[in-house]
Amino acid sequence: MPSELTLVKPVALPAQSAVATIYESVNLADAFAVQLPLGTSSDPDVLWRFLIAQQPSWIGWLTNVRDAIVAFFGLKTAKHLATLSNEASVDRIGIFKVYGRSATEIVLGEDDKHLDFRVSVLHTPDLSPTRGGQLTVSTVVHCHNLLGRAYLSVIAPFHRQVVKASLRRAADVGWPKAAAS
Repeated sequence: MPSELTLVKPVALPAQSAVATIYESVNLADAFAVQLPLGTSSDPDVLWRFLIAQQPSWIGWLTNVRDAIVAFFGLKTAKHLATLSNEASVDRIGIFKVYGRSATEIVLGEDDKHLDFRVSVLHTPDLSPTRGGQLTVSTVVHCHNLLGRAYLSVIAPFHRQVVKASLRRAADVGWPKAAAS
């Protein structure tokens, strides 16, 4: 049975998130949150890097399957995006372009011919002195065309499972500690 610190729950898109109003029309908007233990880093950049580094191995396999399919349609693949992280002109974390940073949130994503998406990694403090705040990962997607809508209808259930599994795995492994001040 999951503890409070490993329970991943669907939540409303946080109103304070930069992605809450980023697109005029949205084809997908979801958010999942997990309670962080006391002493966990509150730096959204650190939390995101940890989250993607701890992903279950099946996510890599799923990404490879996705790449094989979308390459046929001329869409950006994860392998292609990973090569872009070597370019100094664009701020990237792995395959994700960084669109914005603040003390509490990092916004990542990508634009392609079929759709644009943004992912928010938002840390909100907790009023309880025994908790380390809440981490919310939100995703918003704006489709440009029928290909984007078709792609999203296939990928959305997998996307939700990937986010939840990644958050659960990071919580099971143990979140990174706050930097000593």
